[in-house]
Amino acid sequence: METYDAVVIGAGQAGLSASYHLKRRGLSHVVLDADDSPGGAWQHRWDSLTMHDVHGIAALPDAESPTDAAGRANAVVPAYFGAYERTHDLPVVRPVRVDRVTDEDGLLVVHAVDRSWRTRTIVNATGTWTQPHLPYYPGIAAFRGEQLHTVSYPGPEPFRGKRVVVVGGGASAVQLLGEIAPVAADTLWVTRREPVWRTDEFNPDRGREAVALVEERVRRGLPPASVVSVTGLALREQEREAERLGAYDQHPMFERIEPDGVRLPDGELWPADVILWATGFRPAIAHLAPLHLRSEHGGIQLDRAGTTAVADPRVQLVGYGPSASTIGANRAGRSAARGVAQWLSRERDEIRSAARAG
Repeated sequence: METYDAVVIGAGQAGLSASYHLKRRGLSHVVLDADDSPGGAWQHRWDSLTMHDVHGIAALPDAESPTDAAGRANAVVPAYFGAYERTHDLPVVRPVRVDRVTDEDGLLVVHAVDRSWRTRTIVNATGTWTQPHLPYYPGIAAFRGEQLHTVSYPGPEPFRGKRVVVVGGGASAVQLLGEIAPVAADTLWVTRREPVWRTDEFNPDRGREAVALVEERVRRGLPPASVVSVTGLALREQEREAERLGAYDQHPMFERIEPDGVRLPDGELWPADVILWATGFRPAIAHLAPLHLRSEHGGIQLDRAGTTAVADPRVQLVGYGPSASTIGANRAGRSAARGVAQWLSRERDEIRSAARAG
């Protein structure tokens, strides 16, 4: 079996960026992608999400950003990623769903059912899309209506004429309320904490400050927080109609779920047809469990560069914590390739030292 310098797990923005920089350094590697086609998580987003909604996508290294500002994100971005893979001849293998990564005699082995790849390092770029977070609330199994997470959001039309509870205080809840409220019979927005609205201009300095706070969490080994939890929320022009309808009048979390609705803290039953859980995602890192990377605080502690796992410097994490945005993913890809090169250089130096000592 060939031993690679690196195996990249995931072919989203962070994985492709890492592959580009690994190739530039002349490092042997392969990119394993769980999907059947290019596009990462973007190919699974809902049809109503346009490039205008996501404010564009940061350009991949040595490429221009997608130019279709009005197209569907789940079509434009996959096409962009696919063209990038072909242009730079990146070594992507798909579909490959990685089960686990193990340490065998000092080398890392990446397993996927009956296939495996041996490598000196890995760059984990699996993101969060495959790990939607659905919290438990009393009565959740008794609800007679429909429940879905944003990962399965079908667009606004199926909610027409229905009473919809939207749970969650992040940007996705705000955006989906903006789409649903104008067609629904009524909406109820509930959150565990008071939403934090951004009152000042979001500029590059504010962005860097937000990323720095998330970086500080992962340097301490804490589970990463979302950047939007630091930057705050803001309404866009396309959400003004939902605002006029009162969709953003936030309510505290319900006490429990009942067959026909949710019971609010004041005792009122709010009848509901649908509960939409906009409760976010968790990092897709279960396959790394055999390497015992988690700190006592529950997260994977990263070094000051922001990509190298402190518990095992052979492991680089991109698209994790502060690098979950498209801009952060590009920077992380470059940093991860540098981390791989540094580890390989250190490994060669140790081999030479041992040979001289012998």
